[in-house]
Amino acid sequence: MDKLAKEKMMKQTKPFDKCPVCGGELTEKEVEKLLRGGVNTAILKVKAEVCLHCGERLYSQEIVKRFDEIRKKLERKEVANFQPIGQSFQVAA
Repeated sequence: MDKLAKEKMMKQTKPFDKCPVCGGELTEKEVEKLLRGGVNTAILKVKAEVCLHCGERLYSQEIVKRFDEIRKKLERKEVANFQPIGQSFQVAA
């Protein structure tokens, strides 16, 4: 596949060429996402398009659906397949 065809394919898979918030350049990075469901919390490492100017993160539709599934499992306390990594605490300000 030549360079022009690759660029065309990449543009088709990315909904934004520039950051929709500030117009900055986007780059793909692996990021940590914190999800809450009820009183439970999960941390995921996922790929996102991240703005190099303002830090806005853009996730694919598949990843957003996965976030929703995980939040629902957290709310229902269906965490048997999740790996515990510690404890969370609430501290008064």
